[in-house]
Amino acid sequence: MAASVAVDIAVPESEPKAAAPVPAAVAETDAALMLRYREGDARAFEVLYERHKGALYRYLLRMCRHQEMANDLFQEVWSKVIASRERYEARAQFNTFLFRIAHNCAIDHFRRAGRQHAGRTDDVTELEDQLAGAESERPEAQLSEQQVRDSFQQALLQLPPEQRDVFVLYEETGLSLEEIGNITGVAMETAKSRLRYALNKLRAALQQHRPDREQVES
Repeated sequence: MAASVAVDIAVPESEPKAAAPVPAAVAETDAALMLRYREGDARAFEVLYERHKGALYRYLLRMCRHQEMANDLFQEVWSKVIASRERYEARAQFNTFLFRIAHNCAIDHFRRAGRQHAGRTDDVTELEDQLAGAESERPEAQLSEQQVRDSFQQALLQLPPEQRDVFVLYEETGLSLEEIGNITGVAMETAKSRLRYALNKLRAALQQHRPDREQVES
């Protein structure tokens, strides 16, 4: 039986930035850390928490529109990680283990609340950059960053929940489509299809901000 380990979990005041990567030669694997924590090593949990709190919090914040709700889910996820440490097996990445819990917590919350997923992003993503491109530097093609941001947020909100979930997991976690499928309970091809549909819809929604080449070149 693992020793009971009390760990304080601080909700980030704002979206935390990813920690600087630790050289592979000196970094202990997540699985090894979780196994150490399972045996009662609180320091191992602290390292895991520092590594993954940023991506987890961003995922939760983008899945729900309210910071207070994201804070509550953030606490709930880590509490479940702590509670389930004795059942952890190092057969899958810790990232997969963590975000499966996060996904289930979010789904349970929305079911309890009787509402659909609501998405949110506070970043102008690489997708937006691709749409604007270098043409945005031309005076006649300059766009309001806030306008693009708002359009992207609205488009993300309007995605079906299962497409939004796959898109946010893919963007925030660095997991493969197979792992995302495992988290969301679908086959890899289904996850891939959902991601493709999500990207197509987001691109279509932002197409209105792309300068008309014919007008620019005339």
